[in-house]
Amino acid sequence: MSVDLDKYFARIGWDGERAPTLATLRSLQHAHVLAVPFENIDVVVGTVPSLEVADLEAKIVTGSRGGYCFEHNTLFAAVLEQLGYEVARHTGRVRAGARPGEIRPRTHLVLAVRVPGATGARHLADVGFGSRDALLEPLPMVPGLVREGRGRRHRLVLEEADGPVPVWVLQIRSGDAWRDLVSFTLDPAPPPDIDLANWYVATHPRSPFRRLFAQRTLADGHLSLDGTTLTRTAGDGTATVEELDGERGVREVLESEFGIAPPPGVRPRR
Repeated sequence: MSVDLDKYFARIGWDGERAPTLATLRSLQHAHVLAVPFENIDVVVGTVPSLEVADLEAKIVTGSRGGYCFEHNTLFAAVLEQLGYEVARHTGRVRAGARPGEIRPRTHLVLAVRVPGATGARHLADVGFGSRDALLEPLPMVPGLVREGRGRRHRLVLEEADGPVPVWVLQIRSGDAWRDLVSFTLDPAPPPDIDLANWYVATHPRSPFRRLFAQRTLADGHLSLDGTTLTRTAGDGTATVEELDGERGVREVLESEFGIAPPPGVRPRR
């Protein structure tokens, strides 16, 4: 199943050169992150999000919705492959917010993208992380290389692992220190493994995604909705927090500020 590229590009407000170049990859990722919000409404209303490309197109491209990492990056990978990029899918562990020594399951999806004809490294692409620390543009997969883009500084480092496959760690510069965001390995993640991780995230009783989350990256800030708590963060890092008035307040904010048309039955837990 292919994606209707005209509709997808209209959805993200992109009108660049449709050639598989590094410049196109950069502008596409940035446009997608700004246009499509992160949200887990399907999980909250009791369904497992479909990762079929046709379903993702109907939901995200034409349905005024967002999604979480598996949905965003599955759709983005399909678009990139149609344009002629070589895309590998890898599952990772979210380290942001983890306790020291905590090992989380592989509940995140990232993409390693190779530009046709390019002699340099592959690039890490991820349009589904959601937070204000997320990559706004793809990052060259060169250990230790620091890339500053649109006010955020990221790098990839390699860790020694117990097994035969090295562990890559995406980090962000926070103050005077580097902070881990996601770790992953470059062993392939075939569709059944991605489907299993998607099902686990959507159905496990202790999954954090059983509570409503929505995030939107703005050109000059960030919006975050956690249950009924809305946080608006300005470009300078100044944050304001507002407690919304239950289900009605949440629906109004999802529609007016996140650009999401939520289905019936969204009942956020505090």
